[in-house]
Amino acid sequence: MNRGPLYHPRLLERRIAEAMADTPVVVIAGPRQSGKTTLVKRMTGESFAYLSLDDAVTRLAAKEDPVGLLRGKDRAVIDEVQRAPGLLSATKQDVDKERQPGRFLLTGSANLMVLPTITESLAGRAEILHLLPLSQSELRGNSANWIGAVFSRTVPTPAVPAVGDDLVEIVLSGGHPEAVRRFSPRRRTSWLTQYVDALVQRDIRDIADVARLSHTRAFVRALALTSGQLCNYSALGAKVAIDHKSAVRYVGVLENMFLLRRLRPYSSNKLKRMVKTPKLHFLDSGLLCALIALNADTVKMDRDRFACALASFVYSELHKHATFADDDYKLFFYRDRDKAECDFIIESSRGEIVAVEVKAAATVHEHDLRTLRRICSAAGSAWAGGVILYDGHETYSLGSGIWAAPISRRIRLVPPGAEREPGGLSTRRWIPVSTTNPSTGYSARLLRISLSTLFDLLSSHVIFPRRPQVGSSVPQAAPVHS
Repeated sequence: MNRGPLYHPRLLERRIAEAMADTPVVVIAGPRQSGKTTLVKRMTGESFAYLSLDDAVTRLAAKEDPVGLLRGKDRAVIDEVQRAPGLLSATKQDVDKERQPGRFLLTGSANLMVLPTITESLAGRAEILHLLPLSQSELRGNSANWIGAVFSRTVPTPAVPAVGDDLVEIVLSGGHPEAVRRFSPRRRTSWLTQYVDALVQRDIRDIADVARLSHTRAFVRALALTSGQLCNYSALGAKVAIDHKSAVRYVGVLENMFLLRRLRPYSSNKLKRMVKTPKLHFLDSGLLCALIALNADTVKMDRDRFACALASFVYSELHKHATFADDDYKLFFYRDRDKAECDFIIESSRGEIVAVEVKAAATVHEHDLRTLRRICSAAGSAWAGGVILYDGHETYSLGSGIWAAPISRRIRLVPPGAEREPGGLSTRRWIPVSTTNPSTGYSARLLRISLSTLFDLLSSHVIFPRRPQVGSSVPQAAPVHS
């Protein structure tokens, strides 16, 4: 049984339309079944020729006579272009002959710019955008960008948050359109399992020379079991009898297929990086949960494993919001020589940072605040704010402008008398809190909200703007009022 609408408007549409207005080639890269084909067809309609390289005859023509395949096509969509890399050379030649914006819209289920089979560079001719599985904002039909709001010192008021079993279901479902449409957890898991099998058996062959495909499925599961942890390549390789170098290469291949991401440690002049090893995070929590056999029943018995899936869920939501934000944001984690850690550091193009910490525990202790206080103190003027998430029941001010807030109830981030905006979003500028904790004498500006509140902020109630059409004026995003 399927559920939900067949199409969810994508927040990347506006950026695609902007790129098509001034760039000859726009590349939309992302994992298979993330909605790339559906999106480009809706945006281009009948005005573009459509070439799918999943079609065997079209793929053969692209390999044998790529120039001829493009001849006479003023504007074209080329779907799954990584399956015939030689077509990029023909695309470059065609663009150089007639350099007009919006000529080619390419999709690929791999990071084309790092594939060894790609020899022609589209530098200066193309803009690359990433379309990931559906974010919670897109599933709810909202357009607020949480990262942009945080760096603007604006905090949306959440609606009723998802808590308890509802939150578990959201994490287990992930964001792949076909998975979230399946009402039955068993049917969803079946689809996700077959999705991984298809990647291993077919797609990896298109982008890499992987000799031992029989071990790749086991290696993917080994990676899933370490999601959210430091990446020990030697230990991972030992699980499937491959060496350190092969493990590094396999991880790189899977990263290029948008299955996972290596999260780098953060460092700056003031915050020295004390570890070089990256962490691994899967880009879809539903896929991760299917790989590690996590379901509604096993969550109750293994909260530690769910906490790892929860962290990857938060990472994937932050990563998605970074892809369609107006500014350029980068994600890191923080760990110093004392092993003090912060789950996520978000850095803006201006060098400002926001720290995000995820706690699955029901209480927040004094030691839980130490790392964020250290980052706040060391970052100085670069500090733009922080978020801590805990699974409790009450909202507490912990002094120093630090707040602990629960998952299990709605949190109001504006005074009770504040008006709600017509679009459904009410905001308030962050105000530096000057209160001092008598026991520590420490003063800081730091926001604390719950995990479910973060989820709700990531899908804040702002009406999604009208879908842009290629060649038409680009509508502006709904305004955020102060």
